[in-house]
Amino acid sequence: MATHFESRHETGVKKLSEFTDANAAQSTHDKISESLKDIAPAVGEWITDFAYGEVYSRDGLVNRDRAIVTIASLVTQGTEPQLALHINTGLTAGLTGNEIVEAIMHLVPYTGFPRVLNALEVAKVVFAERGVTVETE
Repeated sequence: MATHFESRHETGVKKLSEFTDANAAQSTHDKISESLKDIAPAVGEWITDFAYGEVYSRDGLVNRDRAIVTIASLVTQGTEPQLALHINTGLTAGLTGNEIVEAIMHLVPYTGFPRVLNALEVAKVVFAERGVTVETE
């Protein structure tokens, strides 16, 4: 959480960097903020200041746990562009490809096959981009 010496924005930037692939020239979050500057610049600020500066910076869960919760939520919503972003952040936070796949598969009884199949396709693309392999049974 932000201290009185540190702004929500500074806290958010720090926390966001923990989820950003160090090998990426520009984080996807930065690209999102940049793409919104001409229509809704406040939304990019909310992502950094509120989502990461307030919510992600709370005590109680480690980054990889927050990542798996976020991935599960996005799978159930069917929000594929954001799912790709958060599968990436989950990998950066320390989740393995197998853990991500298992978490997505776990959602079949709760969200159904179509959303799980779509999510697995998104995961395949992200894994290919990141060079992540998954061991199958």
